Amino acid sequence: MSAPPQLRRTDKAMADARALDTLARGFCGRVATVGADGWPYCVPLLYVWADGEVLVHNAAERGHFRANVDHDQRVCFEVDEPGEVFDYGRFECDSSVAFRSVIVFGTIRVVEDAAVKRRFFDALMAKYGKDSGRPKQFYPRLDQITLYAIKAERITGKETPLPDMAEQWPAKDRTKSPDAKP
Repeated sequence: MSAPPQLRRTDKAMADARALDTLARGFCGRVATVGADGWPYCVPLLYVWADGEVLVHNAAERGHFRANVDHDQRVCFEVDEPGEVFDYGRFECDSSVAFRSVIVFGTIRVVEDAAVKRRFFDALMAKYGKDSGRPKQFYPRLDQITLYAIKAERITGKETPLPDMAEQWPAKDRTKSPDAKP
């Protein structure tokens, strides 16, 4: 198995602790797989980050996602936090966006253990649930879902913070357009 790719934009690298924090509190993540036909497939899922793994679930019926997981256990998982668009130069194309993103490279496996599934749903409900007075920790459809665990082999985080107004155009001109003439 080949190693996950290295981060190209090291100037945007996020500190490990910040990447793990972003991963833990992110809302929706996307799991990318590749099928036997060579086509990539990416699916958005709610998730829980726990003990060095990303946990996601899906219907027990086998579909596109499960076929790809059965074909190749190598996956990547992405979560991001978009920020504001800002101007840094004189021309409309001299714009950027503040953001944070984390990518987990790893291998995925199916988790069959009912006790692990219950703990996953406890954590999922703690993260996403509302206190609406309904019974808690009652999961009557555990046999109708497949739980997946992505073991993190490499985690990369990138970010562009929103610059202070004094660092944005027009206060500061960082035009990057070649041969730019106002």
